[in-house]
Amino acid sequence: MAERLALLDAEGRIVLVAELDGAVVGCLTTSVMRVLHRPAPVGRISMMVVDEAVRSRGIGAVLVRAAEEALAGQGCYMVEVTSHVRRTEAHRFYERLGYEKTSVRLAREL
Repeated sequence: MAERLALLDAEGRIVLVAELDGAVVGCLTTSVMRVLHRPAPVGRISMMVVDEAVRSRGIGAVLVRAAEEALAGQGCYMVEVTSHVRRTEAHRFYERLGYEKTSVRLAREL
């Protein structure tokens, strides 16, 4: 884990951690993509998890808003998030925060 965190830091990625009563209860990471078809970089929430025991307390929303601010500070004009098709509760969470379904992502392991 320490090696992965160091790599993320070296790449300029953001890692946010939520604490409650001294315990880590959430984590979010970001990345920035520069693509030819967009006018500015696109920020991505690449991972977010909140401890099940403390969900629905606003912790995830605080992490997302902090990520949005940080990505805007890195010049991103939009933020996207991907979530497994089975994670319907996560989809509703992001939709409540104003995110819209705009595309389909297809993946294949190499």
